[in-house]
Amino acid sequence: MHIVFKSKTMFDVDTFISDCITHRRESMFAVDVERNKSLINKEINNKKILVIGGAGTIGASFIKALLPFRPAKLMVIDVNENALTELTRDLRSTHNLFVPQHYTTYPIAYSDPLFDKIYHKEKGFDIVANFSAHKHVRSEKDVFSVQALLENNVLKVKYLLDTLKKYPPQHFFCVSTDKAANPVNIMGASKKLMEELIMTYSSYFKVTTARFANVAFSNASLLAGFLERMAKKQAIAAPSDVKRYFVSPQESGEICLLACILGNNKEIFFPKLDTTQMMTFSAIADAFLQSQGYSVHYCQSEEEAKAFAAAMPADSKRYPVYYHTSDTTGEKDFEEFFVPGEKINTSRFRALGVIEDYAAASLDVWEERLQQLEKLFALPELQKSQIVEMLTRFLPTFAHMEKDKYLDQKM
Repeated sequence: MHIVFKSKTMFDVDTFISDCITHRRESMFAVDVERNKSLINKEINNKKILVIGGAGTIGASFIKALLPFRPAKLMVIDVNENALTELTRDLRSTHNLFVPQHYTTYPIAYSDPLFDKIYHKEKGFDIVANFSAHKHVRSEKDVFSVQALLENNVLKVKYLLDTLKKYPPQHFFCVSTDKAANPVNIMGASKKLMEELIMTYSSYFKVTTARFANVAFSNASLLAGFLERMAKKQAIAAPSDVKRYFVSPQESGEICLLACILGNNKEIFFPKLDTTQMMTFSAIADAFLQSQGYSVHYCQSEEEAKAFAAAMPADSKRYPVYYHTSDTTGEKDFEEFFVPGEKINTSRFRALGVIEDYAAASLDVWEERLQQLEKLFALPELQKSQIVEMLTRFLPTFAHMEKDKYLDQKM
């Protein structure tokens, strides 16, 4: 991926990721993909594949990881029509990338009745992978945003699972997040509930998922925001105390491919990364600006940083940043991929760990939970605190951190 800035040289995102963030010249999953190439090929070659939310960074990377195995049919749905258009242009413009003759995209939601109609006409797919979700902690600032998040990440997933039951796939994958392990924010709790929900359908078809780190420069991520800020001559802001694991977009697609195809029923995959590989966003911002020939101009407030940027001459060698400690709702100081009590296997793959035999509540329990959520959402004077209270009953380890300040209040 290359980005061109005004008056600057071309910025090679992929090289920056490998040199300054992951410190990996080759995908960490390259060996696992190569070792299992024949089995992956057997499961994908000449098969029908449906990718939901396939126009986002992870969904698109998953598609690029599977296309070399030459499926017979690929259908991609996503609510973002513009992103679907760019996905198609990208796939068809990539040298030596196979795109099947039967390739279609639809700008619809998987909860739309039209999706059900399409799925029935196709009589199902061999592989179904779902990447559609609310993914940002900033999506939980008030009762309405929280309800939208839970409807998309939990209630609508139930609709999808019931649709798939009619023509069960051989492989069903639904992406999760490391924030589902000991969640402190509602987004993470919603994905933990999603994990449990999809596992209750494991008697109908094979179900797998994956928890993994931040995807460097993924759509709308803070790092992608650095590119936007520079293109618009705006100051950069980032937390200095929050540490995160990172994988490249290619690696995000490969871990999902491996989990989807090689995972056994009711398994969760995660990358084998250690704590020395975590980085702060402020350290990445420093490296990013230095790679562009700037010295970093540290500011003491957002206003100071914005004023410096507004007055900055085109040939400035200094770039303004504002680094702060995290003080917003739902931010966790560190990340983790599994919790005590989960059955962990780290010997099956070189770069992947696996949570095996994931324990989840029964479908009857889940039916009751979903009914409770729907009744709660129907209350005319619903409060965010009531939703948090219900989630805590569902997830006793959920430790919500409410600070009455949200990411939408920051640069």
